[in-house]
Amino acid sequence: MDNFSDMYERLHNRRFTVASNSQGLSGDGTIFRYFVDGEAITSTYQGGRIRVGNQVGRVTGTDTFELLFQCVTTEGELLAGWSRGEVSQNSSGRTTLHFVWGWLSGAEGGGESSYVELVD
Repeated sequence: MDNFSDMYERLHNRRFTVASNSQGLSGDGTIFRYFVDGEAITSTYQGGRIRVGNQVGRVTGTDTFELLFQCVTTEGELLAGWSRGEVSQNSSGRTTLHFVWGWLSGAEGGGESSYVELVD
């Protein structure tokens, strides 16, 4: 259960923006909001080239999780993929996420991306 409470503290109801994502569609203006319920993780995202998107996944370790994601782009594309994420913290104390991901439908390939927590 400790894995779940740690992930809850670091992700639940927190917003993230893209720090780097050279191969993906999310970028400047894309905002992700994560929610944690036990081992389950969900999120919504939109902005930039993403009209609307969501993710569902599960905690896999103290600082790791896996997700399935889907979105509709501003060009009307319907895309879906998978990702494995790791949670850490940067030098200013903000939560960071690093992903390895790939497309399952609507596109081919994959890559790596990093997000950083938005702090009000």
